[in-house]
Amino acid sequence: MRLVPALSIIGSLAVSVTSFQLSPSRMLRRAGRGTRRATMRMAGEGEFDYDLLIVGCGVGGHGAALHAVSNGLKTGIMTGGDVGGTCVNRGCVPSKALLAAAGRVRELQDTKHLSSLGIDVSDVEFDRQKIANHAANLAGNVKKNLEASLKGKGVDVLPEFGKLLGPHKVQAGSRTVTAKDIILAPGSVPFVPRGVEVDEKTVFTSDGGLQLQSIPEWVAIVGSGYIGLEFSDVFTALGSEVTFIEGLPRLMPGFDTEIGKMAERLLIRPRRIDYRTGVFAAEVTPGIPGEKPVTIKMIDADTKEHTETIEVDACMIATGRVPNTKNLGLEAVGVETDRPGFVPVDERMRVLTAKGGEVVPHLYCIGDANGVMMLAHAASAHGISAVENILGRPHAVNHNAIPAACFTHPEIAFVGMTEEVAKKKGEEEGFEVGKSISHFRANSKALAEGEADGIAKVLYRKDSEEILGVHIIGLHAADLIQECANAVAAGTTVRELSFMVHTHPTLSEVLDAAFKGAVGMAAH
Repeated sequence: MRLVPALSIIGSLAVSVTSFQLSPSRMLRRAGRGTRRATMRMAGEGEFDYDLLIVGCGVGGHGAALHAVSNGLKTGIMTGGDVGGTCVNRGCVPSKALLAAAGRVRELQDTKHLSSLGIDVSDVEFDRQKIANHAANLAGNVKKNLEASLKGKGVDVLPEFGKLLGPHKVQAGSRTVTAKDIILAPGSVPFVPRGVEVDEKTVFTSDGGLQLQSIPEWVAIVGSGYIGLEFSDVFTALGSEVTFIEGLPRLMPGFDTEIGKMAERLLIRPRRIDYRTGVFAAEVTPGIPGEKPVTIKMIDADTKEHTETIEVDACMIATGRVPNTKNLGLEAVGVETDRPGFVPVDERMRVLTAKGGEVVPHLYCIGDANGVMMLAHAASAHGISAVENILGRPHAVNHNAIPAACFTHPEIAFVGMTEEVAKKKGEEEGFEVGKSISHFRANSKALAEGEADGIAKVLYRKDSEEILGVHIIGLHAADLIQECANAVAAGTTVRELSFMVHTHPTLSEVLDAAFKGAVGMAAH
């Protein structure tokens, strides 16, 4: 089974896309084609209920709807009662609220750090329920604002969950809605492995974890990707002991190896965290809070032999996400999904009959459901791109320029290739990979904050000086990475970046030092 790492819970709101370059004459032809398209729509008024119908109202569907209606398309969006989708209700937004509160607790409990700044704080107390309410209230407010923005722009908001009935037709409860073009944006759900019983109380996915129903004394987290790592940050700050259970040979397998090693030094070793690698949680049985522990039976990932059984107060399942496409009616339009249910698409987000198959006319799929890149801001980029193609303006998303971030303390962020992937590509294509590293400990702003741990690593081609990837671990890494993502999207070379002026004293100078180091310049 092909599973995508636990990325979807994270996400900044930055979108990096690239479009095809057209000559002036082709632009004129394209403009004319767009005019004819609009005329045809007006002439065929009444043939369809909508120019565009979007099934799913997460950030991908929401962005697509706003872009479509701003371009004159009569647009409807089917929410399935879940305006905002995973990101707003069970992902990016509430998780950041928990991380913000837990981060404050961690900072106030770090007496050594505070003392170095001349600050003395007495006992720190927190209210679990109020922290949980902060996350829930934030999600509710963002959800309300999203729905208001859709209605305010003239998008028809339909409460039903859509199911395809055939070309141009979608079931909405007891009625049928028709549209010239349809975008599928149903999102994803947590993946629960076989043998794991979830009650969302003592054994929970990220959905249950975000409710923060308790602060377990000892919690096991199955999976050490972004979701697991962020929740370990929350739980340890609030007093829990954490045990990671990872099926692969090393923790944080989705990270660049060098960054992963530093993350282990900063985020794992100093905290009440231990781990098992190379093992699967073959059986997980829920307990009863305060009465009966959760039982976890582990087996060797290779031999499948029993290795250990532990009893903990709670267990979080953070083993990735799978597409929410089971009840989408894809069989009605002849689409065969890729396991475990991803909808095959081409570079323009057009749905294919199967992987490598034919294009299904007037049908698009964006976001987690297509499995190309399971990030909230990638879904937003997909939605805009799909609408551009519907309007007759050819467009493809540059996924290599889309950043990702893990909102731990300190944060981790990256864009582009890992060092391992870059070197392999260099061997295959005959170029040498350059690497430049700068340290937060040499940055005045980081030193002023007393947060000097971390590095920025820039990977580039030595022949063309093209940026291949940037990886950051350190204070505000999630914000710093956007400059690098924009540079990758624009094709800016590392030499060009080395001559750009960065504000002093700011954390951005960590990147300035790395860019300069790549071309042999000294940074003061």
